Amino acid sequence: MRWIRYETNGHPAYGIVEGDMVTEVRGDPFAGYERTAVRQPMASVKLLTPVEPRTFYCAGLNYAEHVIEAARKRGQEPNLPKAADIGYRANNALIAHGEPIVIPADATERVQYEGELVAVIGSKAKQLSEADALSCVLGWTIGNDMSERTWQANDRTLWRAKNADTFKPMGPWIETDFNLDAAETRVRVNGAEKIRFKTNNMIFGPATFISRMSQYLTLYPGDVVWMGTEGAPENVKHGDTVEIEITGIGTLRNPVVRASR
Repeated sequence: MRWIRYETNGHPAYGIVEGDMVTEVRGDPFAGYERTAVRQPMASVKLLTPVEPRTFYCAGLNYAEHVIEAARKRGQEPNLPKAADIGYRANNALIAHGEPIVIPADATERVQYEGELVAVIGSKAKQLSEADALSCVLGWTIGNDMSERTWQANDRTLWRAKNADTFKPMGPWIETDFNLDAAETRVRVNGAEKIRFKTNNMIFGPATFISRMSQYLTLYPGDVVWMGTEGAPENVKHGDTVEIEITGIGTLRNPVVRASR
């Protein structure tokens, strides 16, 4: 099943995508829903982020090549993570499919994409075993973890390098029927492929992260867990369009603009 969140009559609603049509529901996929008779073409709706997470989790450095490349750029030996350690991002940075990524006027040229698989939590979860960890997942979407690398290297925290407004595109929808083992992630800029990798080529998979997280914190419906990226991202600039495609989910597409001073 494919869930979208979209604007209708000035307010957000959830809908089920069936072919090129959307059926509006009363309620939502987390607390329960019923279909309505309201149907409209998918192409006519304004997409919103597929969820407004209560907590926005992010697994950094979760693909070996990405860790190795980052260490090489710093002139250091790579240090692969020994455990599934989670981090956090800020909801203010979230934007939907199609909305512009706005590079702050004083940012350097080192603004880069990161294509990520996103797990969307569907039910309250605590102290799950790894075998049962995915039972709390409603479905999957796509994230683009935009990063200003100079700020990332020099600020004491990631408050603006990772969390500036618009730096976290997410969408376009939640896909509940997803085969992680068969999935590839492709990143394109202006139609040219820049990175391609097997989505499941992670150091620690979603079940490992979710199980470990649930030993110490409670996961709630609507929480999201971004799973990290692979490869060596390149800089993007004003006028570019970034696409993240994950097999079985779809494509997240956002234009890039730079704010004027």
